[in-house]
Amino acid sequence: MRRSEFERAVRDEFGSRGSALIADLVLSGVGSRTAAEALGAGVPPREVWLALCEETDVPADRRYGVGRLEPKRR
Repeated sequence: MRRSEFERAVRDEFGSRGSALIADLVLSGVGSRTAAEALGAGVPPREVWLALCEETDVPADRRYGVGRLEPKRR
């Protein structure tokens, strides 16, 4: 997962409150840091995304493959 995919996934899942969650919610899955702190420390976006999902009880079927753009049709 790229950083842009992480940001798209957060926006799609949490809408306007996503930015507050990234900045304020402490995630135990990434060393008791916020998502912003974890990303700044070099934690891979996929790991941060999964920790955010775990902390906010996002169902498993909405955790994987999100944030990706649909492939272009030829």
